[in-house]
Amino acid sequence: MAITSSVVATTIGSGTVYTSTVTSPQVGNAITCIMVCNTTSGTNATLTLYVVPSSGGAGLAVGSAGTSNMVINAIPIPAYETVSLDQEKLVLGPYDSIVAVSNQATTLTITISTLPV
Repeated sequence: MAITSSVVATTIGSGTVYTSTVTSPQVGNAITCIMVCNTTSGTNATLTLYVVPSSGGAGLAVGSAGTSNMVINAIPIPAYETVSLDQEKLVLGPYDSIVAVSNQATTLTITISTLPV
């Protein structure tokens, strides 16, 4: 199991919080839990989350986040609250990624737990 943590960006271009990488015989990574914490005392924030498939082709480049792969749209996270996204598991193939965007800078932190598959 691996854990990654980062601050959520305010733009899609800077918002990649996880990219699936694999080594043989592994074929992907299962996302077991995503936790998002609002670390501020007086600022509410929103979270928008994208699950972006690889664009394929040579080198399996990371794809682009957009409305076609948005899975959470501006969910409110009040000050000092945490949201846990663990109802469903996601299996990401090579270079699939998760992009997170907040409406407030340096307000949300995201922690992602993964297992190789």
